[in-house]
Amino acid sequence: MSAADGSAQRLRLVPGTFVVEHLPAAVAPPNGWIALVRAPEGLTVVREVVERDSAGADLWRALYGGDSAHGLDLPGMLAALLGALAAAAVPVFVASTFHADLVLVPEHAVERAVEALRSAGHTVD
Repeated sequence: MSAADGSAQRLRLVPGTFVVEHLPAAVAPPNGWIALVRAPEGLTVVREVVERDSAGADLWRALYGGDSAHGLDLPGMLAALLGALAAAAVPVFVASTFHADLVLVPEHAVERAVEALRSAGHTVD
């Protein structure tokens, strides 16, 4: 799927750096989280890093297209982003919202991710 098929999106690089953590289900997440997913094996938390408080943790940057939201019934929107990133060998972690998808990429690969998305026809601010 390419952005030429109508799936081109306008994304913005969210300020800040994020960490993705796994906590036991009974543990309360730290403050500042932006996504929580509770599953039988525990709680996944995406939160902003404050003053590099997660020494040794993998750091992520986030891309979000909520400013140009798309409907839930529009197929292929996430695939259009992930296909471009997979082709560029950029790992991702995704949290979807009602309006758009929050796509996290490793901090060290953010420039490669932005270039891959732009090359696929997406706009990244």
